[in-house]
Amino acid sequence: MSKPLFLSVFFLAHLFHLCHGDIGTATHYSPPYLPTACAGNDISLFPASSLFAAAGEGIWENGAACGRQYLVRCFSAAVPMSCVPDQTIQVTIVDRAISTVSKPAKAATTMVLSTTAYKSIVQRNVAFVNVEFREA
Repeated sequence: MSKPLFLSVFFLAHLFHLCHGDIGTATHYSPPYLPTACAGNDISLFPASSLFAAAGEGIWENGAACGRQYLVRCFSAAVPMSCVPDQTIQVTIVDRAISTVSKPAKAATTMVLSTTAYKSIVQRNVAFVNVEFREA
């Protein structure tokens, strides 16, 4: 590929943002959700929409993730057509994944979504999916 053509392709890729955020994995967990590493038994950190998550070690940052909001989109899974097409949700971090009361469906993922959040972006029964996420 010639240098001018390469630079043009690079510029267009950057202009159209082929990737809008970081890439990771997500799984889900079920109630009980309390107590949490972020707020103990205080439910005020939980959004009314039930779209929340526990942070995996990669985004936990010694508790700095508590209260952060992320835009999350499922883009692939081991089972084809598992992701809800063109669905992006906003989740609030309320806990640390390794210390949740109920255990995640799969260990060591980027984030563990509440059942409501997971079902909002995943339409099949799979243990984990690949997600794109960015801070809101």
